[in-house]
Amino acid sequence: MSDYPHLLSPLELGPLTLRNRVVMGSMHTGLEDAPWHIDRLAAYFAERARGGVGLIVTGGYAPNKRGWLKPFASEMTTRLQAARHQRVTEAVHAEGGAIAMQILHAGRYAYHPFSVSASRKQAPINPFKPSALSAKAVDRTATDFARSVALARKAGYDAVEIMGSEGYLINQFLAARTNDRTDAWGGSTEKRMRFPVEVVRRTRELVGDFPVMYRISLLDLVEDGQTWEETAELASRLEEAGVTAFNTGIGWHEARVPTIITQVPRAAWRSVTARLKAEVSVPVCASNRINTPEVAEEILAAGDADLVSMARPLLADPDFVNKAAAGRADEINTCIACNQACLDHTFSNKTSSCLVNPRACHETLLVLSPARRRESVAVVGAGPAGLATAVSAAERGLAVTLFEKAPQIGGQFRLAMQVPGKEEFAETLRYYARRLEVLEVDVRLSTEAGPDDLGGFDHVVVATGVEPRVPQIEGIDHPKAVSYADVLAGRVTVGRRVAVIGAGGIGVDVSHFLAHDPGETFDDWMAQWGVGDPSLHRGGLTERKPRSVVREVTLVQRKETPIGIGLGKTSGWAHRAVLKQSGVRQVSGATYDRIDDAGLHLTVGGEPQLLEVDHVVVCAGQESVRDLYDALEGPAHLVGGATVHLVGGADVAAELDAKRAIKQGTEVAAALG
Repeated sequence: MSDYPHLLSPLELGPLTLRNRVVMGSMHTGLEDAPWHIDRLAAYFAERARGGVGLIVTGGYAPNKRGWLKPFASEMTTRLQAARHQRVTEAVHAEGGAIAMQILHAGRYAYHPFSVSASRKQAPINPFKPSALSAKAVDRTATDFARSVALARKAGYDAVEIMGSEGYLINQFLAARTNDRTDAWGGSTEKRMRFPVEVVRRTRELVGDFPVMYRISLLDLVEDGQTWEETAELASRLEEAGVTAFNTGIGWHEARVPTIITQVPRAAWRSVTARLKAEVSVPVCASNRINTPEVAEEILAAGDADLVSMARPLLADPDFVNKAAAGRADEINTCIACNQACLDHTFSNKTSSCLVNPRACHETLLVLSPARRRESVAVVGAGPAGLATAVSAAERGLAVTLFEKAPQIGGQFRLAMQVPGKEEFAETLRYYARRLEVLEVDVRLSTEAGPDDLGGFDHVVVATGVEPRVPQIEGIDHPKAVSYADVLAGRVTVGRRVAVIGAGGIGVDVSHFLAHDPGETFDDWMAQWGVGDPSLHRGGLTERKPRSVVREVTLVQRKETPIGIGLGKTSGWAHRAVLKQSGVRQVSGATYDRIDDAGLHLTVGGEPQLLEVDHVVVCAGQESVRDLYDALEGPAHLVGGATVHLVGGADVAAELDAKRAIKQGTEVAAALG
């Protein structure tokens, strides 16, 4: 008997039978945009199909050039493009999988000067102002969608997904926020719905019973968004027009509510998905922050959805489904919803990957091929870099011994997972602990390895990590001054009034940790972000409830720049918002004068200030710990000619840099032997 009977059961989407209910949701990776990346794209999808996914959905392909996401971005408009995509569909089918192409018109989110939308209204996240489509152009665009679907079918795709959510063009027609037309395509709720209905109707006329999934926005989470009554009416009309299934979207890209980052509770939006399911008779797919088979199974078993979309979890582990089916769910490399290598890369015009799986989207470039012979590898340090090195080397068949001076693995991740909203980081350590066990790595905890302990190994990888930097401030040794590491590890309990020195990623996290009320509930989280009932509040937005805070926190930095400006592109805004909601006072351009019994003395703008605090938490950066590496490279070098490598924080000390550390560790392991 399977632990996930609902998740692993087949489902029919028109003439297409899916082998299970797992949908790999659409993600734009950057591989879609260049014809010369088609083989990399095929390999990326094939690995997920081999891993057991029921249905894969591609990144978005524009139905015409004005719908490009950026200049010369992905599109499906010609027979040549369709022929090229047969390499993708054939690769997926060879692995027993099914794949759908997403058709997406960017509308006013297009990052180019010839963008178009329902009206001439500029998006707050885009410097380009769109032109308003003429009535004839709207009509042509609806037909362009249908033609793209026909080309996708010709390319061998098993289905399509029409993107009608996240604030892209179709969503822009639906909301009064972005549609002030007074012609046949706007001016009333019914007329605003005409465009998506025409897209589906013309598609169905052109492709017959070919499966057409429509991604519908359940909560716009923007002012002047749709009401629930409008969403339900739209779903009814789309079903009548021929939609085979509904996938669900939550929030526009410009929404002031986070919807997928790690601080969003798991399955936060399942109730609104269940609400849609009650309105339609075709299958409905749940999405957003569903990252384990247990959560997915629970949603399906409760009848809240018929399918479950997991996009980033399939970046993190392409074998997610096979592991769940084989009773190996404890070996799944769980998505931690950090966005650092996926969405942050996408919105920075880089190829996407995954912090916990750097091979994602790089399957043909970062290959863990079997080792030519079973050489021995010593890895010193079990933080993210050391863990990635040890596991990747062992997967290649090398004999790995892992030394860690602490009584447990984890390094900086063990601190990060104490921060509210970053509890998911514990899943990465669970994954690595289990993989070390399965791969029979010789793990030696509470063991500080020196040069004399490393003789006889063919390779030594030094991953000894970092230690907090101690700034040169008068009174830094005062009892009020404490390290962030001691605070997060629970070795120090700070008072009610706290100053935090250093406003990088660690300082922001520590400030959140100190101000956070541990008694907050899921309902509190929703209320704090102002998420309301869309049948009562248009767009699903309402007034935000103030956060209850347990400490008075002042976050101080030397730089004159705004605090938190260097945080992640797609998540930093939410972290900065939490600081504001938590009443964290922010001070930039400060000089640290001294710490004494009175508190922290500063000079700001030429004026002295005293922060009368109980403690000063020091988050002033990190220093590489590389004594061992220096010893191995110096006169006390290893006997026997072992190669020595330096990875992670021991190589470059940079806070919140697990992405680089894990990638570097994996790359070093791939090159050994």
